[in-house]
Amino acid sequence: MIFVMSLCLLGLVVGLIAVASNPSPYFGALSLVVVAGFGCGVLIWHGGSFLSLVLFLIYLGGMLVVFAYSAALAAEPYPETLGSGPVLVSMLMYFGVVVSTFVLFLGGALEYSWVVVDEVDWNTMFRGDMAGVALMYSYGGGVLMVGAWVLLLTLFVVLELTRGMSRGGLRAV
Repeated sequence: MIFVMSLCLLGLVVGLIAVASNPSPYFGALSLVVVAGFGCGVLIWHGGSFLSLVLFLIYLGGMLVVFAYSAALAAEPYPETLGSGPVLVSMLMYFGVVVSTFVLFLGGALEYSWVVVDEVDWNTMFRGDMAGVALMYSYGGGVLMVGAWVLLLTLFVVLELTRGMSRGGLRAV
């Protein structure tokens, strides 16, 4: 059980490092799909099957359309791959930061973070993801505003990732 969760978390971190190293839009989009898949795996492992399904469907349905549009605007003749020099150096630098942060904060907090949401004592009558959906709808105003802000920020991140060396999607048409 811990091996599968550790594998999902390692894939999530490596995918986030690949996105942060800012390769070409094509590899950035592929890295974001991998990150979404591993993130949904982590959510499923902790008992959030409904939230994981919604996240993955919304991500694949909405954000990949934005990526396809932005990648069409910023088509590069020679895209940077994940193994090229500058991208590999930034990936190793980010990985070093992640490892050093992990070693710095390695303490007793990790032994309590592996509890699945269905094993918490207040949640014995129904599944944890359904309680989360009910809370999201009952206190939905703040969550809606945070979600809208995150989607707007994600749009600008996508446009910046696909910009490349040219003006890209943020140019004046």
